[in-house]
Amino acid sequence: MVVASLFFYLFAGICVASGFMVIAARNPVHSVLYLILAFVSAAGLFVLMGAEFLAMILIVVYVGAVAVLFLFVVMMLDVDFAELRQGFLSYLPIGIVIGIVFLVELLLVVAVWAIGTQVPGAITAPIPPLESVSNTEALGRVLYTRYVYYFQAAGLILLVAMIGAIVLTLHHKLGVRRQNAADQIARTPRTAIELRQVRPGQGI
Repeated sequence: MVVASLFFYLFAGICVASGFMVIAARNPVHSVLYLILAFVSAAGLFVLMGAEFLAMILIVVYVGAVAVLFLFVVMMLDVDFAELRQGFLSYLPIGIVIGIVFLVELLLVVAVWAIGTQVPGAITAPIPPLESVSNTEALGRVLYTRYVYYFQAAGLILLVAMIGAIVLTLHHKLGVRRQNAADQIARTPRTAIELRQVRPGQGI
């Protein structure tokens, strides 16, 4: 129990510190690296809670795909963040007002928050038909039976978002030759081959 508590405070402290450094670091590449560290620390917390599947998904999906994609985009775009920060002070009053509103909302939520005595036990208790299976299998059964329509709807929304992002970012530049697979498949020997009569001693 003492070892679990030590690991909890270790992962929680690293996660909070990394989250703060994400917004405090001046270099955007460093911010992404701190974000990866925060994800890894959160995965450690999930492992301590017994949710190993969520920890694996957090590492594989967020660290392995999303955060690395952020890192590559930041490194390839080479954005001049010094130029972007020039108008920071002009937006400071609006930012302070929004921050105060969020702080008041958080304080109101914390002040009226109440947890029933039966809620912690209900959260940690396994689903009645799935006591004999592992955590991952139980999650899969629930996800693909009870919430299968919501799962498919979420996948459809992500698919539409991906197609929209591709369509919005796909720009054809003029004067650049592009491959046309339909023309290549439909070509015939008459259109693909051109015969020229070359006279002796002359080039094409």
